Amino acid sequence: MMEIANVSFPEGFILLGFSERPSLEPILFIFVLGVYVVSVSGNGIIIVVSCMDVHLHTPMYFFLVNLSFLDISFTTSIVPQLLVNLWGPQKTISYGGCVIQFYISHWLGATECVLLAVMSYDRYAAICRPLHYTVIMHPKLCCSLAFASWLGGLTTSMVGSTLTMLLPVCGNNRIDHFFCEMPLIMQLACVDTSFNEVEMYVASFVFVVLPLGLILVSYSRIAWAVLKIRSAEGWRKAFNTCSSHVAVVALFYGSIIFMYLQPAKRNSHEQGKLVALFYTVVTPMLNPLIYTLRNKTVKKALRHIVLENCGFGGTRGNS
Repeated sequence: MMEIANVSFPEGFILLGFSERPSLEPILFIFVLGVYVVSVSGNGIIIVVSCMDVHLHTPMYFFLVNLSFLDISFTTSIVPQLLVNLWGPQKTISYGGCVIQFYISHWLGATECVLLAVMSYDRYAAICRPLHYTVIMHPKLCCSLAFASWLGGLTTSMVGSTLTMLLPVCGNNRIDHFFCEMPLIMQLACVDTSFNEVEMYVASFVFVVLPLGLILVSYSRIAWAVLKIRSAEGWRKAFNTCSSHVAVVALFYGSIIFMYLQPAKRNSHEQGKLVALFYTVVTPMLNPLIYTLRNKTVKKALRHIVLENCGFGGTRGNS
């Protein structure tokens, strides 16, 4: 009991971030701010266009709207505090702000893993079961899958983040990162964290490894189906159907795998910060670009909406 007397819950934490390279901070501030504005704008446009154009009221765009809303929420939970820390010498975050940050980031990160797996199943149904696609991916199932993704992420966040929040911190309140992340909070604890670590590994398996396995199974079935297609037109349609989602999955899981499987060295930790900056700030900006640059349907819908709101409604009927 005497050991517990010295533990406490700090009023706040110091996010070291990139403070060891102060000359880099102004450059990062401009970069992060620009990327954040583009990310929110791009994902916001996808949400608006997908909701306004009836041609985009399909399962694929329904899940894409969920992904875009998730990306906006995820970056907004991290970037504003990051910009404050990059702008001035103040590197602190309140205890409550830190708790909110790792609750939300954990929730949305787990949700995205499941949502990407759901989207891969949607692509499997579109290519491997095209005649039954509308029956398989009916609106009720789509809503249920999306709800399960959000609820599953929220559940694992409530469990893991609450267990982490209850850990007492003994004096040290310096976090060598630019946002509050659950494993780093656990490192500050002065009590045994074995139970927390087991819970984290189990949650990682359920919400990271299993969804990745489902994605790989879906695309292996898709690849097998595509190999049976003999026409170049069929190959092109299959590629256009899956390429955007494959790129998003590669960016998301590629950065996670690179960050968590690298050796625990000093330079690796600094590289890990840059990789974390990529998947928390840059990837949410790239997702809408990936889904729109090669997507004629979205570009056409966006053009029609812009023309109609600019007073050229007759253009749609003539195009």
